[in-house]
Amino acid sequence: MSVVVVGSMAFDDIETPFGKSDKIVGGAATYIAYAASNFVQPVQLVSIVGYDFPTDEMETLKQRGAVLEGIEMVPDKKSFFWSGRYHMDMNTRDTLITDLNVLGDFNPVLPESYRDAEFVMLGNLAPAVQKQVIQQMNKRPKLIVLDTMNFWMEVALEGLLEVISMVDVLMVNDSEARQLTGEYSIVKAAKKILTMGPKYLVVKKGEHGALLFHGNNVFFAPALPLEEVFDPTGAGDTFAGGFIGHLAKTKDISFENMKTAIIFGSAMASFCVEKFGVQRVKEVTKTEIEGRLQEFVQLVNFDIALG
Repeated sequence: MSVVVVGSMAFDDIETPFGKSDKIVGGAATYIAYAASNFVQPVQLVSIVGYDFPTDEMETLKQRGAVLEGIEMVPDKKSFFWSGRYHMDMNTRDTLITDLNVLGDFNPVLPESYRDAEFVMLGNLAPAVQKQVIQQMNKRPKLIVLDTMNFWMEVALEGLLEVISMVDVLMVNDSEARQLTGEYSIVKAAKKILTMGPKYLVVKKGEHGALLFHGNNVFFAPALPLEEVFDPTGAGDTFAGGFIGHLAKTKDISFENMKTAIIFGSAMASFCVEKFGVQRVKEVTKTEIEGRLQEFVQLVNFDIALG
């Protein structure tokens, strides 16, 4: 079962209280692809890179089951670059540099072999680009998941609301859910978002886990308490990769299976933060993933005697 993943493939330069990465490979599509490929292959990538994006990274992605036919390479421009510095709480950060480079001209063209995919993961990009991808599918996919951020709410709200109305699952963090709806209560915000089109809403809360909303149903998954958190960059994308990977593998988009997918996503995100960039997500093994999933089971499992 193939899954189409749309997003940036980029370079990051990250500074946290625990170190500095210098220039490393990042981008939403890269994180999502590495995470999803543990559960489903092929992962059909749609992105744009410049002449400077490393060929060995492309080769590694191919070895991990990624299809690169939908990646446009611009020979005379550089890849997207982002530089940021995290504060001690690792939840707040300052953006130091954003160079759009090739991403400023991104008009995705889906190869014909991608257009019948049943699962589509739209990484955080301009809403107009996300909409273009949906419109190029031959038929309505079984599941479309959309990730977005506060920036698009500020500069492209109308386009964002349009693309939100076209998807099945919206992923945002808690502050973005509040910004999108004007509601402080996450429950009220969720109810409002679910009237905008999506059947499901995932609210990411970083080190405090994630919430899943569907109709009147709510599910909460905690984040695993970790001793070492080096770099939270890409954790949300890695979460999305684990989430869509599990759903595409099982082909089950029920609320019950979405709950399981949230745990798979959380497990993958917990690996991502252990090293800078995509390094940890690239090297993680099936055995490690199974062990981490078991830790989640233990974390939320309890017996209680009533009466």
